[in-house]
This record gives sequence, C-alpha cells and structure tokens, in this order.
Amino acid sequence: MTILIFLLTLGIEMLEQQHFEPLQGKRVALCTNPTGVDHQLRSTVDILFEGQQVGDYKLVALFGPEHGVRGNAHAGDAVSNEVDAKTGIPMMSLYGKTRKPSAEMLSGIDCVVYDIQDIGCRSFTYISTMGNLMEACAEYGKQLIVLDRPNPLGGEKIEGNLVEEGYFSFVSQFKIPYLYGQTCGELALYLNAQSDKPCQLIVIPMEGWRRDMTWEETDLEWVVASPHIPQAKTALFYPATGIFGELGYVSIGVGYTLPFELIGAPWIDAEALADKLNARKVPGVVFRPIFFKPYYSNFNGEQCQGVQIHLLDYKQAHLSDLQFIIVEALMELYPEKNVFQQCNQKRLNMFDKVCGSPYIREHFSQRYKWEDIRDYWYKDAEAYRKASSPYYLYK
Repeated sequence: MTILIFLLTLGIEMLEQQHFEPLQGKRVALCTNPTGVDHQLRSTVDILFEGQQVGDYKLVALFGPEHGVRGNAHAGDAVSNEVDAKTGIPMMSLYGKTRKPSAEMLSGIDCVVYDIQDIGCRSFTYISTMGNLMEACAEYGKQLIVLDRPNPLGGEKIEGNLVEEGYFSFVSQFKIPYLYGQTCGELALYLNAQSDKPCQLIVIPMEGWRRDMTWEETDLEWVVASPHIPQAKTALFYPATGIFGELGYVSIGVGYTLPFELIGAPWIDAEALADKLNARKVPGVVFRPIFFKPYYSNFNGEQCQGVQIHLLDYKQAHLSDLQFIIVEALMELYPEKNVFQQCNQKRLNMFDKVCGSPYIREHFSQRYKWEDIRDYWYKDAEAYRKASSPYYLYK
C-alpha cells in the first residue's frame, strides 16, 4: 500500500481530518466549482456528500459561481439552476440574475461552506461571490465556513489602489488593492472585521502554507480556474495584462495558446517593441518577440506580432505594472494608435471599474507615462498591508 505524504494540508483536508465536526447536526450548502478538490483531485462536492456518513450532517444544496459547480458554463455565461447529476443535489446559480443568495435559497440551511481556488486578483469574480455569501449569511443568520486554499501569487505581493466610491462592481467589490496578498480565508476574516454586519464566520486554515510559497511548492495539481486560466502560471500573468485586456485594443493571448502572457496586434513590430521594452531593464522580466494568429477573440485569424512576457525573477517583478509599461512603449512607437480613443464608453467604464478609480485612465491618457500614475497606483499598498496583517493565518 502506497502512503502519500504532502507538505501542505488544504482546508477541505483539514475538515475531513476533523471528521467534519464543524458541520455536525447541520443542513449544509456548498459553494464550489471544479477547483474545489483535494491533493488527489477528489471534488469537495463528493467529499462532503460521502462524508455525511461520518459527520452526521446533511448536504442539501450546491451554489454555483461563475462557470458553475461542475465547470459547465463558459466565461461570462449565466449559470443555470439544475440538479447535480452525480449526487442528485439541487444546484442554485450565483452567477446570473441572482448573485447573492436570497432568503428562499437559504431557507432550511444552517451553514454554507465555501471552497474555491482563487487567483489573488481583485477582478476575478470568485471572491465577489464569497463576499455576497458573507452578506447573505449575516442578513439571514446563517454560518459561513471558508475552507482555505493557497494564493497562487503568494502572500507578499500587494499592488494597486483601493477601490473608490462609485467604482465598486462585481470585478471590484471590496475596498482592497488589485493584488491583495491574502488567501481567501484571510480575506474573509479581514472583510468580516470591516463589516457593519459581520457574519458567523469560521475559516478552516491550511497547514504548511507560507506567504513566500510558490504554487510549485504546494504539491497541488492545478485545476482550470476558468477557461482562460488553464495553468497555475497563467494566474501570474492575469494581473500583468488583464486590465488592458478589457479594452480590446490589443490581443492579450486570450484566443491563442498563451492567455494573458503576451500583448500583440497586427500593427505591432515585434522586434521593435521587444527592444524598446528590454532597454528599460524592468526588474525580473524579459520581453521576447512573438508572432501568432489568434483562433478566436481579438484579431481572430489575423497575423499578429508583439511580446511574450517572461518572469525570470518573480519576487522582483511588479505584475500589474507591466501592462502600463508596455502600453507606454506602444504609444511611443505608434502614437496614432491611441488606446482610449479607439474604445467605446462601455469598455472605458469597465476599465475604470477594474482599476477601481477613473484616476488611472484620466492621468495615464494625458502623456501615456507610467510614472504619472505609479505613485497613485501604489498609494494604498503599505497601509493595506498593515491593516490586513492582523488577519493573517500564515507566516
């Protein structure tokens, strides 16, 4: 018999080791998706369903975030209410007309368990769903149990300004930085402490995770977090290009085999852009010329040139800076390709929401110089680190 030994123990594995004691005697709902798995890739749905025999509780409902409980909804598509074919448990959508559970959805439920692998970026919608669950549980007197998981960006990178009044949305739901440097459990503890109406929150922490830990050090397999986050390393690039990806101005590799890892367009000279960017000696990063033809999305079927981003020293790299640095270089090379003038108002509004402020667009567009907005982008980072650190569960 082979005994597997892992360096890290996930929240779901800790709950199982506790024989599901926090769930005993309760009617339980679970909010998860395909990323909710243990080291051996067993779904949290199946673990909790089978655990009813040990834990003396009843799993009565499943809540589906973006992409659905079993991952059968494409990015941005509404998730439907249906019955889970494997367990026969009803699944209720939290990504459609309803994004916050109603009183009816929570009736007959004592606690909600949340177990989703996040990617550490404010604009990724899973933490927004977690926040909605926290609000609903507080409103209707239900308990929320968060099963903690690693932040694939680690626990040290904090980048981006706090979201400002008028710019809160499902892609910027909390007053936190763009990269917030916390696990979902730590974030839940922080948000709950800031709330005027906190919920009955329990976080089941991991064992063995460190703030400086890379994904490779966790021993975990990566399960596709969304159709365009197919690998763990893709999570590192999402904040490096995703903000400008909202504008459709360039391809960011979505629709090609390197989502978020590149920036390109038919009108770019790859060698010229790479030379200009590498001359800046951006810490931890090298830009390599790339030639590609997207299979779908922006510039579908067109021959494009651009740069692929290579993170040679992740600890030195400032991820969210990179897209602004690249666009600055593009405007120096192609001043006629004015990024904000080529976008409709809907895209500009989404850009501002993702940035959490109109300041970034308004001031960057004046000269297209990263230095004009750098201080504003980082103005809240250290204050947030100080404010959030009392809720850290890991060193």
